[in-house]
Amino acid sequence: MSTIETPTTVSAAAPADAFPYGWRYVRHDKPDGTWVMEQVPLTLEDVLHPQEDDQATHSSAHQRRCAYFFNVLRAQVQHDRTAVVLHDVRIAWDVPELGAHGPDIMLIFGVREVKNWSTFDVAAEGTRPSMIIEVVSPETRAVDVYHKLDEYDMAGVPLYVIVDTVQRRGQRMMRLLGYQQTKAAYVPLQPDSRGWLWLEPVRLYLGVEENEVYCYDEHGVRLGDYADLARALEAAQQAQSEAAARIKALEEELARLRGNV
Repeated sequence: MSTIETPTTVSAAAPADAFPYGWRYVRHDKPDGTWVMEQVPLTLEDVLHPQEDDQATHSSAHQRRCAYFFNVLRAQVQHDRTAVVLHDVRIAWDVPELGAHGPDIMLIFGVREVKNWSTFDVAAEGTRPSMIIEVVSPETRAVDVYHKLDEYDMAGVPLYVIVDTVQRRGQRMMRLLGYQQTKAAYVPLQPDSRGWLWLEPVRLYLGVEENEVYCYDEHGVRLGDYADLARALEAAQQAQSEAAARIKALEEELARLRGNV
């Protein structure tokens, strides 16, 4: 017999949103043989080092940006059968003093077999991410900007990119932070004259345009998301249909003129 309880770890005076970072369910066995599942709020430490099945909360903008990176990067490495792009998958390191993390986006090369990972075990898989991208949420900004910066360096991640959001004159502004690993420590990745970062593992630029983040190819052409591509395809198909109708009309007019000669 089982049941689900409301969170006993949250006091009656807690704010309306008792789960600002998300939650997990914890099983408690009772002396009579029954058990209950308690919904427990996640802490910032849980956000930094998650367990499997943790339910983290994200804004729609955060989800949209992650989906964009996931799709663009997958397309960029599609011809490499050993390359995978993972979104919101937990990773366990081969560094004893490091707990597991849950990056927004991981790019990994040298994968022997593609699996349905819930946790990517670096030791078992024999490879580690070449690049990690974190999209900052205001509530957990310190985790991505400070704590993960040190820990991803310890984990041996060559390139760490942060899509950050800061307050400027009362408005939220996006900025990009990149860090490349050296023998000593991470060093900042220097942007070009446009303020774009060069992502060597996928040979793409990352930049901010109209306060939104985009990927660009080597020629500076912006790469759209699925919705952009769908609209472009629809426009191309419409233009093709209109051109075909125009050609048919011209052929009919030409046939009519020949018939009158």
